[in-house]
Amino acid sequence: MKITILPYTDACATEITDLHHACVHAIDPHIYSREQQEAWAHTPPNYPYWVKRLALKKPFMAMVEATIVGFIELEDNGHIDCAYTHPAYQKRGVMSELFAYTQNLAEQKGIKRLYLEASIVAKPFFEKRGFKTLHRNEIKRNGQMIVNFSMEKMLS
Repeated sequence: MKITILPYTDACATEITDLHHACVHAIDPHIYSREQQEAWAHTPPNYPYWVKRLALKKPFMAMVEATIVGFIELEDNGHIDCAYTHPAYQKRGVMSELFAYTQNLAEQKGIKRLYLEASIVAKPFFEKRGFKTLHRNEIKRNGQMIVNFSMEKMLS
């Protein structure tokens, strides 16, 4: 499977929004309940919100042929806000490619620290790439408590 990393274009907003929604709703409900998933990613998705958000964040997209299979956001201060792989492409190297690209770009820009808030399911991925957990968070979103972890990785 050949993965290509491309910069965001506005034409991809709906596909990325749907990918985000699919990812959240594919999580085992023993990890995040259906109510937590819905609080995290509403059904139907709020497309106008995501169009504005994506235009601001300008994520990098992982493509397999003409399909977006994942995306990651890197802010100028080293914050990775979103990192998602389509459920049908998980465990196939998509996020590894996206993260390697992002880390390389951060190093080129002179960013010294990457940091993020990882979900329970994303935490092991980032730990394997050298991130350390700073603390556990409980975020109240739409009446639901959602756990994530503040993590960081220092770059050379």
